[in-house]
Amino acid sequence: MQQSLFFSARRHGPATSLRFFSASTSRPAINKIASSAQEAIKDMKSDSILLVGGFGFSGVPNTLINALRDRSDLTNFTVVSNNAGMPGIGLGQLLETKQIGTMIASYIGDNKVFEQMYLKGELNLELTPQGTIAEKCASGAAGVPAFYTPAAYGTIVQTGQLPIRYHPNGTVALMSPRKETRIFNGKAYVLEESIFGDYAFIKVAKADRLGNCRFRKAQNNFNEAMGKNAKMTIVEADEIVDDGEIAPEDIHLQGIYVKRVIKSTVAKQIERKVFWKSAEENKRAVLEGGGGSTEAAQKRERIIKRAAQELKDGMYVNLGIGMPLAAPAFLPEGTEIVLESENGILGMGRYPKPGEEDADLINAGKETVTLIKGASTFGSHESFGMIRSGRIDVAMLGAMQVNQYGDLANFMLPSRVKGIGGAMDLVANPTLTKVIITMEHVDKHGAPKILKTCTFPLTGQKCVSTIITDLAVFDVDTKQGLTLKEYAKGVTIDEIRAKTEAEFRVAEGIREMDV
Repeated sequence: MQQSLFFSARRHGPATSLRFFSASTSRPAINKIASSAQEAIKDMKSDSILLVGGFGFSGVPNTLINALRDRSDLTNFTVVSNNAGMPGIGLGQLLETKQIGTMIASYIGDNKVFEQMYLKGELNLELTPQGTIAEKCASGAAGVPAFYTPAAYGTIVQTGQLPIRYHPNGTVALMSPRKETRIFNGKAYVLEESIFGDYAFIKVAKADRLGNCRFRKAQNNFNEAMGKNAKMTIVEADEIVDDGEIAPEDIHLQGIYVKRVIKSTVAKQIERKVFWKSAEENKRAVLEGGGGSTEAAQKRERIIKRAAQELKDGMYVNLGIGMPLAAPAFLPEGTEIVLESENGILGMGRYPKPGEEDADLINAGKETVTLIKGASTFGSHESFGMIRSGRIDVAMLGAMQVNQYGDLANFMLPSRVKGIGGAMDLVANPTLTKVIITMEHVDKHGAPKILKTCTFPLTGQKCVSTIITDLAVFDVDTKQGLTLKEYAKGVTIDEIRAKTEAEFRVAEGIREMDV
């Protein structure tokens, strides 16, 4: 019989002494393993706050989601997750069964069902910056009711101009509230209230009967912060192991936070399989991504090649999807940079070769990737902490509009709702993180994208350091405005002025772009 150790207190006059003794009978063992997902959620209640981990298709607790889908009596959940899956997959199923009353998410993406339900007034949507969602969960887990963040200051997230719910006729039924702000050390911050979940559905690689859990590669994302937050955390594990099999230093989510554990029964999926190509094939694919025409490819090549020159040895870099993500293909041989991905990767490597793809390794664009030697993985809350605190040297993003003092608009068109993602966090500390914008100089209608004032909703105020287009390179000063420092081959300054609404100065040492 296994013996258990207990403390025994014995009174000796005014003092109390503690001693160990072995119990003659063992106490009941802790066992958090449930027989099935249905058993694990049997006492869930409607009208609750449900936190659901995952990013893209990585780290999504699909077995638990499917079990909830089959409980039509459970409805009106407030679901907190980065996005809402895809039609027929993951949380997308709970939208279709009308079990979600409110989504707190950073991104709608390509989920047309989600978008249409929101626009038709069939559910509430609280669009929230990705890093803010992560920190809301992490702070709530730590018992902190609110915090100040630089992300989203001066945007419609802060000023209260985001519709939460629409009427069926398309008019706004409920608008987001204005958020309190405060200045610390001369910098403006937004007050955000923490999230406190009733339930959390979490995906892990390994779990034991005590509830101790270990994540695999980039599976962590939102799972750790959410798992530590909720009153009732239910874990879905790829593998259930004996207690002690996970080394103490390898436990990422401790058993004290976990109430129930089930074995995953749903196969992992990959949303976007992207495979490695040779250097020349990769460059060719990058250039052809601009729409196929020779002119578009030439513009794209010029922007990407020039953007690559901003990346120097030893830099920690975050690259947005599209042209920024293509820049490393044009780095000089031997240049070493470390790529950070906001879903929890430091040291992101090349795309995998066929057979190397891994559902637990994706980048911020949900594409399959690999890790370099010396890479590390962690939760999204930690990733965005690195970003906001200025540990990242360069953040390179695309844009719809930039104004002459560095205001950026890149997350929303007035007529389209896609979501915020991580961009507001990426541009939140421009004093320490250089923000570089790559974009075509004019839009598809020929209208300037570098403006006196942005007309689209802002991602950040006075945050852009450098603008690289197919026509020119500008330095941006938040007080003095734009300085043209490079022009593309065959392009005149007069042409740049004609296609730029904002005023700009011409640098004394202006030169042709060397691409």
